[in-house]
Amino acid sequence: MTNHIMLQGTSSHVGKSILTTALCRIFYQDGIKVVPFKAQNMALNSYVTKTGEEMGRAQVAQAEAAGLEPIVNMNPVLLKPTGNSCSQVVLMGKPIGNMSAKEYHTGYSLKAFSVVKEALKELSKEYETIVIEGAGSPAEVNLKANDIVNMRVAKLLNAPVLLIADIDRGGALASLVGTLELLDEEERALVKGLIINKFRGDITLLEPAIDFLEQKTGKPVLGVIPYLDHLGIDDEDSVSLEEKIHTASNGELKIAVIRTPKISNFTDFDCLEKEADVSLYYVQAGDSLGNPDLILLPGSKNTTEDLLYLRQSGIEANIKMLIAQGTPLIGICGGYQMLGKAIYDPHHTESTLDSIVGLDLLPIETTFIPEKLTTQVVAECPGFQFLDTTIVASDLHGYEIHMGRTEFLQEGFTNPFIITERSETKAHDLDGYVRSDGLVMGSYIHGIFDNDLYRRSILNAIRVRKGLTPIENTVNTARAKQDSYDRLADTVRKNLNMDLLKEIMATKQ
Repeated sequence: MTNHIMLQGTSSHVGKSILTTALCRIFYQDGIKVVPFKAQNMALNSYVTKTGEEMGRAQVAQAEAAGLEPIVNMNPVLLKPTGNSCSQVVLMGKPIGNMSAKEYHTGYSLKAFSVVKEALKELSKEYETIVIEGAGSPAEVNLKANDIVNMRVAKLLNAPVLLIADIDRGGALASLVGTLELLDEEERALVKGLIINKFRGDITLLEPAIDFLEQKTGKPVLGVIPYLDHLGIDDEDSVSLEEKIHTASNGELKIAVIRTPKISNFTDFDCLEKEADVSLYYVQAGDSLGNPDLILLPGSKNTTEDLLYLRQSGIEANIKMLIAQGTPLIGICGGYQMLGKAIYDPHHTESTLDSIVGLDLLPIETTFIPEKLTTQVVAECPGFQFLDTTIVASDLHGYEIHMGRTEFLQEGFTNPFIITERSETKAHDLDGYVRSDGLVMGSYIHGIFDNDLYRRSILNAIRVRKGLTPIENTVNTARAKQDSYDRLADTVRKNLNMDLLKEIMATKQ
């Protein structure tokens, strides 16, 4: 019989995803065949599986921590906000359309729960333990009747629940007590313990509060997890962007990421933060772009709206001024589409506009189409000029998620990449565009900077431009990620009552 443990929170962003990742790693280290699960995820950060399905990045990190290849059964429902209280609904990795919040929560979510149950059934056939992540709070009384990700899952599986609060925000005790009070008797019975997360300071000063909690609620506090900075693990959603640095620090290379309202897959650039010579910072309306050595324009869930945002905020004019002064810019996916002369939306895939003028930095045009391309890719970089350096790299891995078809408007251009595989099928497709002066380039490939040689080649080209010596050694992204999972697991082991956790999981409900 499969064991279960479910992590729910008193609110969003209390650490459910990270602690789920930690437990997946701990059980994996202990030789247990463990799998993560989240019934429904709302995030703009997504990933494409080997078979071409789209899922939330949080479950990807959890799968990696469990030593698994991500599969869509780990996250059967993904909601990708598009704006105006509307989301694209992705069911078992494939988009089925856009729905308003009301349409989804009152008319569709319970229908989707049948898919959730089937996904759980399939995972239960293969794995000894399922670590389940909830979403938001289980005590949202206005959403509870149609909620398919918290207590409905716990009741279905009779799964023990650990309730998590973020003490760094303040009000942790009240939020734990209040959440339990708002649950009904059956739901409260499923909560077997409490976790206080993101603690800074002297644990002895917290002990009276722990005693109070246990007496007040009748639930044991399984642990107090310290605040962990610079985890090096992919963030789930744009809430974590609030914690990103908004001004350049002391790194030799200043890289500015344009933070648009509908920014997606910002984790494309997390690997750059790990490089010792890089100062990565995020810029939005009202912030100073400064004098960066490189500008990055990320993907977007609504390219049209984000392009208008750049124009109306004055960021577009600032970007063009910096490029004219010799600052390079790289756009990924939606950011790549924005760099062209125009974007056409004949089917009103993103907005009511039929078309919009682009930044006019590359001689390309993009037309949105109803079908979404979701595929993992392997690519070669045979050689293109970036600043004063020829960039060459091979066996580059990444993925594509987009609904646009981009056309090149002139001959003699350079494509930076040749895609040689799509979802493990041989291909020979040209990707991206590099301007003749090497200052502007774009690509559809997400995760391209995770490739160590390519990333360091780009950074070294900037170093050479600045008169700095190139750096031969670079961060091993894959190894650093595994080390982060181990560090997280070690910290949680030390601060969580693992014996009590195992006892809770082993007890028949």
